[in-house]
Amino acid sequence: MEKILVNSENYYGKYVAIKTADDNTIVGEGVTPQEALNKAKKNGFINPFLLYVPNKNLVHIYYVN
Repeated sequence: MEKILVNSENYYGKYVAIKTADDNTIVGEGVTPQEALNKAKKNGFINPFLLYVPNKNLVHIYYVN
């Protein structure tokens, strides 16, 4: 089963924070991990999943605790 985590070309080259591994709602984004996490925290999400989207069809996944 394939799951698309970030379905937008707007996030290439950026870090993206999503709610959870099961809910890929974007709660923050930025050019640095800290920027994406700060936006997520400002939106009320303390422990989001952090993704880096270098280019189309490739995602690096980080879990921040």
